[in-house]
Amino acid sequence: MKILVLGATGYIGAAAVDRLVQDGHEIIRLVRDSAKIAPELPHRVGDLSDPASLGAAVTDDIDAVVHIATPTGDEAADSAAIDALLAPLRGTGRAFVYTSGVWVLGATGDAPVDEEAAANPIPIVGYRPRIEQQVLDAAADGVRATVLRPGIVYGNGGGIPAMMVGWAREHGTGRYVGTAGTRWPVVHVEDLADLYALALGKDAPGGVLHGVALEEVPVAALAAVADVAAGGTGRAEPWPAEAATAAFGALFAEALGLNQVVSAQRTVTALGWQPSRPHPFTTLVADARG
Repeated sequence: MKILVLGATGYIGAAAVDRLVQDGHEIIRLVRDSAKIAPELPHRVGDLSDPASLGAAVTDDIDAVVHIATPTGDEAADSAAIDALLAPLRGTGRAFVYTSGVWVLGATGDAPVDEEAAANPIPIVGYRPRIEQQVLDAAADGVRATVLRPGIVYGNGGGIPAMMVGWAREHGTGRYVGTAGTRWPVVHVEDLADLYALALGKDAPGGVLHGVALEEVPVAALAAVADVAAGGTGRAEPWPAEAATAAFGALFAEALGLNQVVSAQRTVTALGWQPSRPHPFTTLVADARG
């Protein structure tokens, strides 16, 4: 397929593009500035704040659109962007994959929540469920519409867990936001890239997919491993709420302290997805040591 990818140069997007290229797909990267991409890489110019540029990029030769770009933070702008990307796809049966995230589910308690759980977003992603629904509604107009919700992404030296290694170096000990009981659902970036490839398959069902390889990883333990990766002895301490808010802002600090247990069993069953990359504890240390 010829696939238009938004966010192709980002952390998740780059891994997804590499995987799709391995499958033989032709990737067209949507960029805001053509001067910032190697000229030999096929690309088109567009901006989330300019809906006309997005619609123009989805030409008849584009078989699928994958949206991995960071949202603008403005609901009206993001909604207009989605409308513009979907308009050329309506009635064609072509695929559209939109990247959301598990934070739309809010705090989950101890029982894992699955792809059918009602959204209960925290403020940092407050309007995201409405964007998700906008995408899903396009299925009624002949679009193979998919909403993919990654967990906390790690691996290849990136993601929030890698940031924790930096915090440990800075503070001399592992640090985490929330309580010792806080858990995160996680996924290796390369396993997530595999899921994007599966979501674009001809028999993929569309709808909501959860990109989660491990339903729950204790954040305090992750912080301790981050300390080891930073050269420490494996100590970890909670980050006081006021200090975390001062460091990250209230919205992101709340997200870092969010306790979630999230299942992807329906996604695994429907698509045959088989996450296989190493556990984040192993990966953090290996990435830090090169």
